[in-house]
Amino acid sequence: MAARGLVIAAPGSGAGKTTVTLGLLRALARRGVAVAGAKSGPDYIDPGFHLAACGRVSVNLDAWAMTPDALRARAAATGADLLLVEGAVGVLDGAGRAARGSVADLAQALGLPLVLVIDAARTGASAALAPAGLRALRPDLPLAGVILNRVGSDRHAVLLEAGMRRAGLPVLGHLPRAAALALPERHLGLVQAAEHAALATLIDTAADAIARGVDLDAVQAAARPLPAGGRAPALPPLGQRIAVARDVAFAFAYPHMLDDWCAAGAEVLPFSPLAGAGPAPEADAVFLPGGYPELHAGRLAEAAGFRHGMAAAAARGARIYGECGGYMVLGDGLEDADGARHAMLGLLPHATSFARRAMTLGYRVLHAEPGAPWPGRLAGHEFHYATVLHEPDRPARLFRAEDADGADLGALGLVAGRVSGSFAHVIGPAPEGQRSAER
Repeated sequence: MAARGLVIAAPGSGAGKTTVTLGLLRALARRGVAVAGAKSGPDYIDPGFHLAACGRVSVNLDAWAMTPDALRARAAATGADLLLVEGAVGVLDGAGRAARGSVADLAQALGLPLVLVIDAARTGASAALAPAGLRALRPDLPLAGVILNRVGSDRHAVLLEAGMRRAGLPVLGHLPRAAALALPERHLGLVQAAEHAALATLIDTAADAIARGVDLDAVQAAARPLPAGGRAPALPPLGQRIAVARDVAFAFAYPHMLDDWCAAGAEVLPFSPLAGAGPAPEADAVFLPGGYPELHAGRLAEAAGFRHGMAAAAARGARIYGECGGYMVLGDGLEDADGARHAMLGLLPHATSFARRAMTLGYRVLHAEPGAPWPGRLAGHEFHYATVLHEPDRPARLFRAEDADGADLGALGLVAGRVSGSFAHVIGPAPEGQRSAER
């Protein structure tokens, strides 16, 4: 049987897409369905919840950073019979003035119908406005139906469903308003799955609510076949044996990137800096992904095995690359939220602060400078609150950057010999034509 898929979307953030997706994944897995999750856009956190809900690795599908051919290849690679793609932000929200790369664009590229999650907590019949508006604005997209979230009572459900029927919108079911279905958040999104002590209970609670209130047969019937897999351009491995930091301080590594490196013949060697481990001595490359080092700066400063291992890797000429949080740790020091300064690795000549915050968010086209791990144009994104306290007057930079509209953002990151890093997360080779036609 050909693999099938659905996209779980919403009019905006906070509607409950993640809770609904987790409940559906667990409820369908209980039925014996080989189901997997995927996440629209540059999100490192939600895929960890998908894995916990159904036991299958979740992939990132990014309609801005990946071609339709690459999206098809990534979606087909899950090996599941049913793929539930969780949207990000609002269904029509994309990058730049042209709003490209939205969840709607992703659904169109994959030929999949949408299930729209509606936060019904403060509305009645007017809840039909958003799905009816989506139909008017994007008539090319099949709308499989709506799931009404945060419904206050049986009477409330009756009023909501009557409004949907008048608008000709199929209702797949509803979930109650319940504190037990809320997911805790922090400054970059949800608290990571690995840090959520009651995650198993929450997912089971969501699955129970889905099983009671949502027509799972209708959800499965609404799914459409995934298009045949294409080809996804891949970034070459950083080395032959790549030590990758993996713990709650360094959790933001794309599975597709690591999988691509392994497919190219490289060996990925995980290690935990928070456990005091350094990179394997045989590693010829080290990758420090993003994450939450600002929450663990004291422990990282005291992790002697990590510090010694990184110094040894630099001394033997290993390529060392850090993104966002990893970039912060490669510097001289990190100032935590309370303003306390912690010594970091000192492999790049800069220091950063989480106390002096300024949010930076957006897609990036990255033009590699000499010393970058990969040449040419790369697709990436930034999402951080940290700021730079100091860096050299004339530093060797890693990238030149543009935003999603093609505006010049100047230089990003630092290079010092075989060590490099920046606040940007690299997604992959940049597709052609990413600049907005409105520029």
